[in-house]
Amino acid sequence: MATHPDNLRARLEDRADLLEATRLRYRALRGMLEAFFWKDRVRAHFELLREVAQAQPEVDAALAALKRRAAAEGWPHHAAPVKLMAEVERLREAVRHAALKRLPEAQRPATLGEALLKLEEVVLEAGPLLGRRTWARAVELLPRNLPELRAACAAAEVFERVFKRPAPPGALPFTVAEADELRRALPLAESALAALWRRLEHFDTSGRVKEFLERRAPRAPLQVPRSGPELLLHAAFWSGVARARLRALLEARLAPVVPGESEVPELLVWLARREGSAQGEPREAKLEACDAFGEGRAGLFALAAELAALSRERPSGAWNEEAAWVRLWSAAQRARGEEGADVERLRDALRLFILLRGQAQTPARLFSPARAKPPAADVGADVKDLAALVHAARTAASRGR
Repeated sequence: MATHPDNLRARLEDRADLLEATRLRYRALRGMLEAFFWKDRVRAHFELLREVAQAQPEVDAALAALKRRAAAEGWPHHAAPVKLMAEVERLREAVRHAALKRLPEAQRPATLGEALLKLEEVVLEAGPLLGRRTWARAVELLPRNLPELRAACAAAEVFERVFKRPAPPGALPFTVAEADELRRALPLAESALAALWRRLEHFDTSGRVKEFLERRAPRAPLQVPRSGPELLLHAAFWSGVARARLRALLEARLAPVVPGESEVPELLVWLARREGSAQGEPREAKLEACDAFGEGRAGLFALAAELAALSRERPSGAWNEEAAWVRLWSAAQRARGEEGADVERLRDALRLFILLRGQAQTPARLFSPARAKPPAADVGADVKDLAALVHAARTAASRGR
C-alpha cells in the first residue's frame, strides 16, 4: 500500500526516495529471477541488475540505521515507515533467495550485491541466443551503467569540449584550467577503455563483438550516443582524437625529446602556464619533478622547450633573449645527469643549432649538414655536456647576428 509522501519523508528523512525506488526495483528483479526463461529476462535488463547491485550497500546501511532509530523511538508496527522498511527487507530476502538459487552452489557469494554481479557473469558467459546479431550482443555486454563506461564518458566529455572547437594556429587549444582537466582525464580514459575492451574479450569468446567495435571506433560519431556500445565508441573516438592532437602539440614544443604516455598528462599544465601570457612572453613556470618523471627528466623537457622556442622566429611583443638563454642553461644544469636516446637527440639538436647560427652568411634554406663546417673547434661530437653545448650555442647565436 502506498504511503503518504509527507508522512514518509517526515519519518524517514532523506532515505524515503531510496527505499521507495528500491522497493520497485526489488519487485521487478524478483519477477525476472523467478521467471521460467529467467536468463532471457536478465539478458534484457542488465542495467536494472547493476543498479540494484550498486545501490545495495547504501540500502543495507539505510535499513540498519532506520531500524535502530525505530527501536530507540518506539515506532508502532502499523506506522507507514515501519511497513515500508519491512516490505523492503522482505523483498530483499526474496531477491537474494532467487539470485542464489540461479547460481551454482560453489559460486554463491555472501552479499546480495555480489550475487547479482556474479549472476550477470553467469548469463553473459552462457553466450548469446541462436541468431543473436553482433550489435544486440554488444548491447548485452555493455550496460550503460557500467562504472568503467561512465568513467570513459566523463573523460570523453572533456576531450570533446577542448578539441572540438577551432583553435588559433600554433597556439595551445586549452587554458591552464582545461589542461588540469586533461591531466586527470587522460589516465582515467586509458584505464576505463582498457577495462571495457577486456570485458568484451572475456565474455565474447568469439571475438566478433570486439572486432566489430574496434573497426567502428575511429569513425566520428554522427548522433548522440544512447546505448552502451555507442557510448564506448564515442569515448574511444574522442580519446583517440585527444591523444593524436596532444602528440602533435608536444612534438612541436618538445622535439626531439619524446615524452612517454605516463609523462604526457603532467606536461600539459606546465605548457599551458608557460604559454599563457597574452603578450607572447613565456611565463616563469618551472616544471617540477613528479611521480611520472624525476628532476633530471624535468630539466630535459624544459631544455627541449626552450631550445624549440629559440629556434623559431623572434616572438612579437616584449621578449628578453638573454633571459631565455639563462633559462636554457639552467635547464641543462638540471638535466646534467640524464642519459639515453632523448639526450643524444637533444645534443644533436644543439650541435645543429650551433652550425646554423654560426654561418650567418649562409641562408638557412641553403644549409646542408653535409657541407657545413663547425664554427668552433671546441664544439664537436666529443662534447657531451649539455650545459657546455648550450654555452656554445649562445656564443654561435651572438656571432651569427
